[in-house]
Amino acid sequence: MLLTRHSFISGLAAIALLAGNITYAADDATKRIMVYGDSNTWGYMPVESGPTTRYPADVRWPGVMETELGSEYEVIEEGLSARTTDVPDPTLPHISGAGLDGSAYLSSAIATHHPLDLVVIMLGTNDVKAMFDRSPFRIALGVGKLIDIVEQTGGGVGTSYPAPKVLVLSPPPLGDVAPEGRAERFAGGVEKTEALPPLYEAIAEAAGAEFYDVGTLATTDGIDGVHFSPETHNAIGVGVAEKVMSILE
Repeated sequence: MLLTRHSFISGLAAIALLAGNITYAADDATKRIMVYGDSNTWGYMPVESGPTTRYPADVRWPGVMETELGSEYEVIEEGLSARTTDVPDPTLPHISGAGLDGSAYLSSAIATHHPLDLVVIMLGTNDVKAMFDRSPFRIALGVGKLIDIVEQTGGGVGTSYPAPKVLVLSPPPLGDVAPEGRAERFAGGVEKTEALPPLYEAIAEAAGAEFYDVGTLATTDGIDGVHFSPETHNAIGVGVAEKVMSILE
């Protein structure tokens, strides 16, 4: 009887180990993508003025992309309103630390979410704010810095994971920015955002990263001229999903 019980326990242990191995194999087969961006990645719902909320997960473009990609992919959202490529925002002191400076937080985000197959970066819209006085070229250099951070972070903290690939997205140009206060903050931003795609493409190519001009998919059509409508989120999610599949498959 003791032998039978021992055999039964051994059998359960073997099944548990096998199940564990199957689970790990499934996890290894899943392609993991981290989307690193600003309010349009977070899902900010455009309003004329005042505070707002975010779109549901299945409306935001990263969620649309995950649906398009299917069950073999997992999309992790790292979106934060007002995030820049690599400059702190002094107007939001209550968001302390590295939060708004994309370059200061990126390595921690990568290490947190490893293993990752791909990091998708869509930043630069907030860099065109008048208070930063940044040229399109300087903004593109900020994106180049982010690409380098991904490579330098590698496997993160004490792991053997390789550095993920990088896909740089150039955000669509700003629309008609409103109301007046927001228009002042983004003065000159339309022209700057229109100049970003070729600069982003050159930086990405030089750094060995992939590039996609999101402005070919949609416009910045929210009522405030800065944020996306649900239709734009959908168009971007579908279009970027095709690009991601071409990179990872």
